[in-house]
Parts: sequence; C-alpha cells; structure tokens
Amino acid sequence: MNEKVDVLIIGSGASGAAAAWSLADSKMRILCLEQGDWVKPTDYPSNGRDWEARLFSDFAINPNRRARETDYPINDANSPIKVVNFNGVGGSTIMYTAHYPRLKPSDFKVRSLDGVADDWPVDYDTLEPFFAENDRMMGVSGLAGDPGYPFHQPPMPPLPLGKSGQRIGKAMNKLGWHWWPSDSTVATVDYEGRGRCINLGHCTPGCAQGAKASTDITYWPAAIRAGVELRTRCRVREITLDEHGMASGAIYYDAKGEEKFQPAELVIVACNGVGTPRLMLASQSGRFPNGIANSTDLVGRNLMFHPYAYTYGYVDEEMDGNHGPTLCLWSQEFYETDAARDFVRGYTFQINRGMGSIVEAISSTAAGRLPFGADHHAVYRRLLNHRLSLSAICEDLPEAHNRVTLDPVLKDPSGIPAPRIDYTLSDNSRKMMAHGIARATEALKAAGATDISTEAPIMNGGWHLLGTARMGTDPERSVVNGWGRCHDVKNLFIVDGSIWVTSGGVNPTSTIQALSLWIADNIKRRAADGTLFD
Repeated sequence: MNEKVDVLIIGSGASGAAAAWSLADSKMRILCLEQGDWVKPTDYPSNGRDWEARLFSDFAINPNRRARETDYPINDANSPIKVVNFNGVGGSTIMYTAHYPRLKPSDFKVRSLDGVADDWPVDYDTLEPFFAENDRMMGVSGLAGDPGYPFHQPPMPPLPLGKSGQRIGKAMNKLGWHWWPSDSTVATVDYEGRGRCINLGHCTPGCAQGAKASTDITYWPAAIRAGVELRTRCRVREITLDEHGMASGAIYYDAKGEEKFQPAELVIVACNGVGTPRLMLASQSGRFPNGIANSTDLVGRNLMFHPYAYTYGYVDEEMDGNHGPTLCLWSQEFYETDAARDFVRGYTFQINRGMGSIVEAISSTAAGRLPFGADHHAVYRRLLNHRLSLSAICEDLPEAHNRVTLDPVLKDPSGIPAPRIDYTLSDNSRKMMAHGIARATEALKAAGATDISTEAPIMNGGWHLLGTARMGTDPERSVVNGWGRCHDVKNLFIVDGSIWVTSGGVNPTSTIQALSLWIADNIKRRAADGTLFD
C-alpha cells in the first residue's frame, strides 16, 4: 500500500493544478493522480506540416475519435453536443483555445436578477483577488478598460486583431455594438520563461512554442518545485470511505494496470464536469449506494454545455487564415437579459480568425460549396483564407434531466464504466441561438461577407462541462457548499466546473481556476484555525 498523504488531488488540469500550487505553501504532503501522461512539446502537431491532419487522429478534440489509451470512452449518442476533453498533465488546457474571459458579476445572481436558476453562494468581488492571482500565474494578455467588466489589468498587452479582427470590429462599429480585444492566455511578449506567440497556426492541438498557457508549463513546474508529487498514468476507479463516513483515499490502476490504493486525509476531485460525476457515481458503498456524496441524487444532474451558434461567410479580401491565435475579440452586446427578446440571459460573440487549408477543404466539401471537377481549384482559391466567422457562445441554464450517468455496457480499458450523456437543448437555448445567428449574419454582412452559412449547435462543441455537482448553501439542493466541500463527506472537495450553479455565456477556464484557488485558500485557512470539518 502507498504511504498516506495529507491531500490527494485527482486530475491535473486547470483546477487540479491551481489547487495543488496553492496548497503547496501549507507544507502538507500533496499528491496528484493523473490518468494521462506528460505531453512533450516536440510531439505537438504544430511541429510538423501534417498538423491539420492530426486534428482528425491522435490530436482530435473528441476523445472517442482520438481514442488514446489514456482516454476513456463516452456514450454521447443521446446528445446533439459531443463531449470534448483531454487526459494528460494539463488536462484540456493542452487543447483549449486560450480564450480567457471571466464570468461577469451578474452571472453570480441570475435568480435575483432574472428569476431563473439559482444564485451562486459566492460572488465576483469575493473571487476577484483569485482572478488576479490566476491571471499572473497563467499569463493573461488583454486590454484594460472593457466597460462590460469591473476594472482589471492583464499583465500582457492584447493579441493583435489582425485583418479578420479589424474587419469585424469595423462592422460592429457600424452597428453600434460593444466589442473589445479578448483576454487570452496566449503570451504576446516573453513571459515567465514562455516565448511569445509566433503564429505557428491554430492553437488547439497544443502550442509547441509554449506561448499558450497550459497548466503543465505554468502551475505544475511551480507546484512540483514546492514539493507536490504528480503521479501520471493512474486511472482512478473509486474514492473510498472509512468507517466514519469520511473519504479515506482512492483505488486506482497504475501504468502497468495493477490495482493500487492511495490513502489520504483529504481528497480533492478535479476531473471536469463529466469525469467528476463519473468517478463519484462509480464510488459506491453501503453508505452511498448511488455514489459518494450523492444522497440527494444531484451528482451528474444539471449538466450544462455552452451551445455554440457558429455563423460564417466569405469576403473578397484575403484574411489571416489560421495565422495567429484563433480568438482575438469578443462582443457582449447581447449578454444580459432583455425583456424585448423571447429568451432570458444571453451570449458572447467570439470572432474565429480562420481555418487552415485541410479543414477548409473538408468543411466546404461537406457543405457542398467546394465542387469536384473543373471548377474545384478556382472555387477553393476563393474560399481559402477568405472565411470570416462569429460564434455565439450561449448561456445554458441548468435542467435536472441533462445529466451524466454510468453506462451499463460501455467501459474503459480498466473495466471502469464509461459516462453516458443525456442532454437536450432547451427552448430558451434554441431561441438564443436563433437570435445569435440573426445578429451574426447582420454583422458579417456589414463586414462585406457573402455565402453565409451556420452550424448550430456545433456538434463537437462540448468543451465546457459544467454544473454536475453544483454549489449551494442548502444540502438538499446542492452537492458542495460555498467553498467546494461536499455536504455528505466533509473531507471531500470538488474544484472543477462541476460545481458551477449557472454557466454564464463565456469560456469558463478563468473562473474555474479562480474558484479552485478560492477553495484551496479556504482549505488552508480553515485547516489552520481548526474549522475545516465543522
């Protein structure tokens, strides 16, 4: 049996890394178990000319297509939005776009403001110091002064808008819409040992330059120097309980497939909004026959994606193509509830800079724009690097029937049940997407685009996995309290997107990490004053 540790963290992605780093100064013995492995920068697709082709194989965003031995299968047949994630040191920050908005103050009190869902037990002002700390650790590029947010000062200058961003920005100016250069964790100057962005190509399949801030190159080096142990290729099967109903550790399979037990005084789960409920539901016992800390049957429920309405067209002038970080500006013109619309809450527009040659060819062929035959090359030349697009990232409200359960048949290579996703789009989301498509079409036309098309929701758009172990003050209506501790098991904590109460209409990584730092800070303070388990 392994030697007992003070803190066991399961998952090394955005939230697990932040928690490990924060807790390291407590001098507790901390161990993180990660299902995947380190990914070497030399292995990233952007090192080779075949980088786009590898988006459809070993670096596909969909784990069912990628099918690495470190992945787990997902049954998402009953969902129009497919889950995308990555197992490895750094988790999905390896393959995210590095778009880095914060939740807005209004997102924490939608019940009070709009009469839907629930208010969060924590607010923006409480998290603000942790947002700022995370901005420094991850290295955020941006422009201070966005009127849509409380003032904050990113440590690096913003990404350049490029031809695509300038064209969309001018179109939004014509329409009188808010827009602002994006906050991003792509370095625009050399920062903390990371080289600046040199426009190698699309950021999603890993940044070989190291300009994109994944936690394997930001939080983890600092955490490991501070004494945290990170053990890779450890596939956790279940969290165990002792005779007092407290978490006692975890059973996992090591790189050789051998079953091991890791005892711990305190367990932190950081496996994302699908992996965390999967592990908790699989952790069954006499005390919790339906899964650990699941006395209310809320674990796995209220799954929220962000339905993406992607609208694009083509302009006469050559744009940036896939050169430069994908997302360089946002508009939150339609973010807050407007009584004149037929839906509540709202969305953020993101500009998508462009596509590479292979993805343009594949998508345009599938859409019927790119013919075979004599006109093929002439049409392709008019399409390549001429695409201009906007995505409306729509707020998804929590609904109990949208959920993660354990699949009765499908299992991973270690025999652990795979997650099953049951998810339907609400009428509110459909109306919001329709509004986003109409407004995006208006903006693209103002930018001179023609041949406008849309995909809504984006099928492989399940990047943001939220809400399946929600926070709250009422143990009957939530899984964890206002600082991440499970109501049912007082030494079990959750720090990832599972604990979100509502989804907002922005990419979640910045807020996930701020919440993780907030929870770690609570653990340290309450452990010091003896109130951690009160």
